[in-house]
Amino acid sequence: MILRLAHENARWGCVRISGELAKLGIRVSATAIRSILRRNGLGSAPRREGPTWAEFLRAQGKGVLATDFFTVETIRLKVMYVLFVIDLATRRVTPAGVTAHPDSAWVTQQARNLSVRERSPLQSKRYLIRDHDSKFTASFDEVLRTEGVAVTPTPIRAPKANAYAERFVGTARRECLDWILVLGRRHLERILTSYIAHYNEARPHRGIGLAVPDGSGPPADPVEPRHVRRKDVLGGLIHEYHGQLPYLLLLPLEGGLILKARDTWPRSSRVYCHRSKTIGQERPRSSTGPM
Repeated sequence: MILRLAHENARWGCVRISGELAKLGIRVSATAIRSILRRNGLGSAPRREGPTWAEFLRAQGKGVLATDFFTVETIRLKVMYVLFVIDLATRRVTPAGVTAHPDSAWVTQQARNLSVRERSPLQSKRYLIRDHDSKFTASFDEVLRTEGVAVTPTPIRAPKANAYAERFVGTARRECLDWILVLGRRHLERILTSYIAHYNEARPHRGIGLAVPDGSGPPADPVEPRHVRRKDVLGGLIHEYHGQLPYLLLLPLEGGLILKARDTWPRSSRVYCHRSKTIGQERPRSSTGPM
């Protein structure tokens, strides 16, 4: 138990561990705890190793964003720069803009655009991690500070310090950009819009327990294989699979009209009603399951 408390709480000293054990009804002196820690190569705090950078980011992720650039070459060998923001807690990605000339004025304007979006990623966030790219100027940082977001540059030549953003770039290349010939800026924007919608709404992520960033979870009841439907994204480059429940009931309306009600998952939890094509030829039936 002493070793467990020492490993899980690197800043606790021998006296603090002794007090915590006393709360559990275990009486051990601080001297005995110190001896046990030294025999196991731990030593007393603060000599024990603290939380890693990854552990720190996971603990503080709810209030932290990360941003970065990545480049895409078009079929005409023109380089496009893509700016994006990722939420460390939910892994939700927000595209900020695409340009061939990412000067200071353009980058600053993208920061302003992020702050006025209807679903701004800056809401309720405290920190934004970025690297030392010269395209991130003082005016960019100032716009974020006015929104209450403190900018934290990563150490120089330390890409792992911005690991979440780097991971998204690698995923986007492997799953999408490496398989498409990009014609120009507008074509790239359409590609990224489709892919990021898939990334946020339909792609499971290991870091959040195989959930999707936008929060839709699995259905209450498993979907039967015959009710699974495939949706093609980016012309069939990516496939999404959704459970589509069968028609649950038929609702008779005035004038002999019948509405078919069904539900879909996971895109929406709403019930859609469809006007029956064969009016008066179908008999209303009772519900075979919950709405």
